[in-house]
Amino acid sequence: MSLLSERASLAAPLPGSQAEPSMAGAGDYLALMKPRVMSLVVFTALAGLVVAPGHMHPVLACFSLICIAVGAGSSGAFNMWYDADIDAVMSRTSDRPVPAGRVRPGEALAFGLVLAGFSVVFLGLMINLLAAGLLAFTIFFYVVIYTMWLKRWTPLNIVIGGAAGAFPPMIGWAAATGGIGLESILLFLVIFFWTPPHFWALSLYSVEEYRRARVPMLPVVAGLDETRRQILIYSALLAPVGALPWLLGTAGLAYGFIAIAGGAVMVALSWQLHRAPDKRTAKRLFAFSILYLFVLFAALMVEHALGFQQFGIPFGRVFA
Repeated sequence: MSLLSERASLAAPLPGSQAEPSMAGAGDYLALMKPRVMSLVVFTALAGLVVAPGHMHPVLACFSLICIAVGAGSSGAFNMWYDADIDAVMSRTSDRPVPAGRVRPGEALAFGLVLAGFSVVFLGLMINLLAAGLLAFTIFFYVVIYTMWLKRWTPLNIVIGGAAGAFPPMIGWAAATGGIGLESILLFLVIFFWTPPHFWALSLYSVEEYRRARVPMLPVVAGLDETRRQILIYSALLAPVGALPWLLGTAGLAYGFIAIAGGAVMVALSWQLHRAPDKRTAKRLFAFSILYLFVLFAALMVEHALGFQQFGIPFGRVFA
């Protein structure tokens, strides 16, 4: 079977998807927005907003986060609309609203369009155009660059596509300041280098599902050994990148300690996975990666809220 015929079969409408009106409830439309992913987006955007200099009115800050959350939800709806064929053949996604038949594909697309329009337009009108532009670009990048192109055509899908998940701190910063600062770029880099080991660890114990769905994830294309090697490489890169906010004087000692300790654990788990591979170790790395990012960003926000960031080592000022 040719690649084009395979892609055509993947893109074919789901059986019965156009025959009956949907029986979707509010929970189904919430599921379309991928609330777990949306919560991570809001959390990292909040970090960018909190560490930004100056003061933003709490009402405007909350409104900014709502728009960012809605924008993330629109990306989830677009993704479920376009990837319904893939979701239908993977056990962990087969019960999503579109492949399960509770929401029709056209309804998911319309829902995503409404959410995207609302989030970008109101963020631009109420906050500033830079934040709205970054949000619009993030939605475009996730939907068009990642979902429609990279995910189905290259094992680098997670590496390049991970940029979409790294933009929220920059959007939060832009909402608060109207600009883009060094701190927001550093937070972008942390998430960018965190994404590959996080998702590749998941793919290691879902490899057969990705193979069945014909998604060229790294373990499907390059094999398990190469995937574990790449996880180790990216974890080794993440460890110093995670410490950069402390090393450059934009975060405090507590953040620095957590970044170094958490980075060391990431590398240790990745090394263990590389030397003695098993699904349990992959799951442990996946779970710890979530904890690592949460604690790292939480520490940063607490430091800035309490004014502890002055205890960082301002290497950035020394080298300036």
